[in-house]
Amino acid sequence: MKLSLFRYLLPILLTGIALVGNLAHAGGGEIRKIDRIIAIVDQVVITENELIDRIQTVRSQLEKQGATLPPRDVLQKQILERLINDRLLLQYAAQTGIRVDDTQLDKTVERIAEQNQLSVADFRAALEQEGISYRKFREDIRNEITIARLREREVENRVNVTEAEIDNYLTTQSARTDVQDEFEISHILIRTPEDSSPEELRKFRDKAEQALKELQAGTNFAAVSASLSDAPNALEGGNLGWRTSTQIPDLFNEALQPLKPGELTPILRSPNGFHILKMTNRRGGSSPLVVDQTKVRHILIKLSEIVSDSDAQQKMTMIKERLDNSGDFTELARQYSEDASANNGGDLGWVNPGDTVPQFEQVMNQLAPNEISEPVRTPFGYHIIQVQDRRKQDMTKEAARFKARQEIRARKAEEAYEDWVRELRDRAYVELQLEDKY
Repeated sequence: MKLSLFRYLLPILLTGIALVGNLAHAGGGEIRKIDRIIAIVDQVVITENELIDRIQTVRSQLEKQGATLPPRDVLQKQILERLINDRLLLQYAAQTGIRVDDTQLDKTVERIAEQNQLSVADFRAALEQEGISYRKFREDIRNEITIARLREREVENRVNVTEAEIDNYLTTQSARTDVQDEFEISHILIRTPEDSSPEELRKFRDKAEQALKELQAGTNFAAVSASLSDAPNALEGGNLGWRTSTQIPDLFNEALQPLKPGELTPILRSPNGFHILKMTNRRGGSSPLVVDQTKVRHILIKLSEIVSDSDAQQKMTMIKERLDNSGDFTELARQYSEDASANNGGDLGWVNPGDTVPQFEQVMNQLAPNEISEPVRTPFGYHIIQVQDRRKQDMTKEAARFKARQEIRARKAEEAYEDWVRELRDRAYVELQLEDKY
């Protein structure tokens, strides 16, 4: 039975809550409002206090952005939907073995603190000064990491991009005159379920027309998005950031082409629903991508339980002495290097910026052609590096293929994730107990 005993225990739980409330009243003490269940999502619940806390957080964020707040009942409904989806995703993650332990969580929090140029202690104090519980913040971060890992496992790792798709993408791109256009856009979606009746479709269309009317009257886009949009980022104002013309559906691209910054599209109809886009900004044009390449080779001694740091340094000092005394780099690499390049005399070929770890690249960039470095420590171990040559190389075609692969993958992953979440929601048992407040 899908609901197991959980659904049938709820009346008992709720009765217990009621009794606690009655006892408090009978005792003559201070009467406090008892938390209550407002939604059942498979085998977990969402309480009213959770919803209130989330509403307060979102209201605070919208106020800081200067956005006009939507009516409370509208905001409440949007946030409850988000909570339901998050519960479903977190339940599924737990059932399928995804865990984020405290060590991983600590590292993430440290990184967030560093990005804010604060120590963890100072970051915690800053959060509490803003009225944000540090414990709650950690759990929210844990949940975000969990959902990101779930998305990666269930969707992104299963998205394949073939060379034929890239070829077709680039062929289509080259035939278009707008391929260099980039748009900064915001998006409102009024979703229409597949089985919507004509009457329901009219209601959804009316809702889209209401949104467009409010926007045309000058209402802040973020406020209309938070009030009416069904898009995943509705509460964040619907901003999609910068997108190239090839990263968005043709329906969107055709509607955006004639627009100037600040202008709106008419209502657009797609299989997913009704859309309204705002052109926040646009830019275009590009130049060939020319990079500085380095032909380099190296000798690597790795660290291990057997080879200590001092042992590796001592071995590298011996190899460097032999090189300084006319030793043959190729032969020494074949003899000593613990890298796959050893059979080729340590040759790494032509290296682009960013292809190697920063410690390696920094030393490599300071070497003159044919110069040999002192031993260099990186996460892989100790290296001796020799630069053989340098050149400028036009990487436009290679970069175009890489960019095409990334854009195709991102588009397919986004579509697949939305479909997957919708299917997960359709299979779930969700019971709302807050309809009277909508």
